[in-house]
Amino acid sequence: MLVGYSSSSEEEGGEEGHEAAAATIKSCTRKWQEEGDDGFPAKKKPKTEEQVAKTRLPVPGCLLAMFPEEEDHQAEDSSLHGGRIRTFKHERGNWATYVYLPYHPEEDFFELLEELLSVVGTKSIILTPQEEFHLSLSQTVVLRHHWIQPFTQGLRASLAHCKRFVCSAGRLKVYCNAEKTRTFLGMEVTTGHTQLLDLVQIVDKTMTEFHLDTFYKNPSFHVSLAWCVGDQTEQMKEYLQELQSLVDGHEEGPFVLTLDCTELRCRTGNKTFRFPLET
Repeated sequence: MLVGYSSSSEEEGGEEGHEAAAATIKSCTRKWQEEGDDGFPAKKKPKTEEQVAKTRLPVPGCLLAMFPEEEDHQAEDSSLHGGRIRTFKHERGNWATYVYLPYHPEEDFFELLEELLSVVGTKSIILTPQEEFHLSLSQTVVLRHHWIQPFTQGLRASLAHCKRFVCSAGRLKVYCNAEKTRTFLGMEVTTGHTQLLDLVQIVDKTMTEFHLDTFYKNPSFHVSLAWCVGDQTEQMKEYLQELQSLVDGHEEGPFVLTLDCTELRCRTGNKTFRFPLET
């Protein structure tokens, strides 16, 4: 986890990285130089385009290794991501970015989640639990690399005087993304809605400054618990009451997910920025 701006790996090499790359290119091209008897490149007659095409040497492997193409193909392969499909094409320099409040679950939460997934599994719907749990305060947007520093600095300045608070959730709800590629079982917020709207207003202001999409109107704040591929909304809703009974009939009374809102986070690509709220 990073606090503040951290330069990307593309910028960390500095002059040493450029010198290393130049040395590699020099080493590779040396192999393909043809020398005459006098030690200088032999003079050659001009060739026609056809002759050039036939005699053109292959690009040295050491040069090809400097510009791998496999990364982009793997990024688009949904089989490597549990069947998930990107909502926008992966491009170099584009960073998927969103703002959220983290949720740190306790043991009771995982016990309940296991029960919920077990029941849904008997209905021929296989849900995959989230890798991490959070409450979104923005849509996922595309941020250019050179925007990261001013974007996060603007967000930090806007959040400087926001106070900490607590919100809770205890009502299950089914959600589907706009592209209808994934369905989620979530737990909707029941208290703290006003404070969350205040935070969204601040985040939206920064989004607008960078001409990015703002959050949904009249949002249903929630913590996603698990997901499945495709639009399974109607099927999931059939079993929602049965699942809610597990939440309400928890061993020690109705389960309430409590989220301590002590800091916002912004994830952009593989970087995470933290914005602590005032006590």
